[in-house]
Amino acid sequence: MSELVWVLIAVLVVGAVIVVGWSLSRRRRSARLQEHFGPEYERTVGELGEQKAAEAELVAREKKRKKLDIVELTPEARAEHVATWQTVQTAFVDAPTDAVGRAERLVTRVMRERGYPIDDFDQRAADISVDHPDIVENYRGAHAIYQSQQGGEIDTEDARQAFVHYRALFDRLLGSEPEPQPEHVNDEYRRQTHDHA
Repeated sequence: MSELVWVLIAVLVVGAVIVVGWSLSRRRRSARLQEHFGPEYERTVGELGEQKAAEAELVAREKKRKKLDIVELTPEARAEHVATWQTVQTAFVDAPTDAVGRAERLVTRVMRERGYPIDDFDQRAADISVDHPDIVENYRGAHAIYQSQQGGEIDTEDARQAFVHYRALFDRLLGSEPEPQPEHVNDEYRRQTHDHA
């Protein structure tokens, strides 16, 4: 064979290797994003209409999040926020909708202290989705309930649901998962938040 044929074969082989490598890299990236973001991955694909655009959005979120200086709370700040949450939780029994607003403001305050930008809710949710993808949709739901109460009353069950979602994010933002509670404690919390249903 002539030298030109060998050069063409080499170019084709290198091209095929590049295409296969690129394809494998995309598959690995897709698998990593799906594993990390879970339901948030599917939600983003559904919202943007295609996998490629959704993955670009999720990668952009990760890059933006890496630029943020997220800090741990001091023990004193954590204790103060826990005490505030307990006050808000106690107030839920008598004034559920007011407690939802207070929970929204407390979660936002903790986010700000940790270093998350808080000016725009959609951006807050996007940032939270990188660190806590398993609960970000609940955060969106809680915020939607909070917004709907601004235009009028919400029922106690909606308020309870929002409050539970805020609590999940609050616990994560404090930097520690809540201790598993004995079943009687969980029953008491459910009873308290259902008392005025």
